[in-house]
Amino acid sequence: MSRLLLFILLIVCMPAVQAAKATNYKLSELRVEYLAASKDEDAAKEFYAKMEKYTGQEPVVLSYKAASEAVMAKYVWNPYFKMKHLNAAMDLFEEAVSLNRENPEIRFLRFIVEYHIPGYLNMSQHMVEDKAIVIEGLVEHPKSGINTALAQTMRNVLLEKERCTPEEKELLKSLKI
Repeated sequence: MSRLLLFILLIVCMPAVQAAKATNYKLSELRVEYLAASKDEDAAKEFYAKMEKYTGQEPVVLSYKAASEAVMAKYVWNPYFKMKHLNAAMDLFEEAVSLNRENPEIRFLRFIVEYHIPGYLNMSQHMVEDKAIVIEGLVEHPKSGINTALAQTMRNVLLEKERCTPEEKELLKSLKI
């Protein structure tokens, strides 16, 4: 279900998203490619190859580069390479966050990636902080800069499963997005 919501996020947000600064990496395209990569190994390899070439410092694009590393970890079978991709993803997320600490989209991507990492790997230490930034951005919508479609998808994904406390769920349900 969360993949469906991410797909909706990617499709609905495409027209409203600006191109990443001075690159050929348009956020609208990255969202679609990331979703496809999360579902298909060939798409993941293409997305990874594209993002591996990115050398810029646009924080949101860096977060998609990080997500491309995380998705590749899903498809490689060798544990060494799984960890190599996950470690690279975490380093890139850290860089993206350091460049824009309050960006809800960056935090949302990292939250979703960390949510799916097995707990025994001890690589999901940012989830509480990231979720708080995302929820804050949703509460401040539309002043937070999150477009409505993105905000709706973020809210719906957070409401799934056990991603939020009962209090957070009530708050998110009460938001008029």
